[in-house]
Amino acid sequence: MEFLADYGLPGLFLAAFLAATILPLSSELVLSVLLLNGLPPPAVVAVATVGNVLGSLTNYAIGKYAAKTALQRWLRISDEQYLNAEQRFRRYGLVSLCFAWVPVIGDPLTVIAGALRIPLRWFLPLVTAGKLARYWVLAWLISDVY
Repeated sequence: MEFLADYGLPGLFLAAFLAATILPLSSELVLSVLLLNGLPPPAVVAVATVGNVLGSLTNYAIGKYAAKTALQRWLRISDEQYLNAEQRFRRYGLVSLCFAWVPVIGDPLTVIAGALRIPLRWFLPLVTAGKLARYWVLAWLISDVY
């Protein structure tokens, strides 16, 4: 347990941060292990949320400062797919940022938000709300089951 107390939350932060990038990682396993070993749910949820939101901010910055062609190469999408993603984002609006936690679509969504220069005053609260809700529900389910 001492190992988890010393390294668990920093490890969760790193896992949550990397999971929010395009790397194919998941933070749920780390979160589950920490909760099942008695770490307090509020601390676990807070650390996971902060790490995951900072990962999304990294994607946002990449979208904002990278050239469109570099983004397309990075996301592996054509001109048509990029245009479709941009149109979907504009159609569904800012509320779609609440779903930045969804696997496969969440990471490109945060990159597109940066490319479209969505103001951080909207990006941060919406992305944070979605990610916080996700981790809170996961923590509640894990704690309730065990």
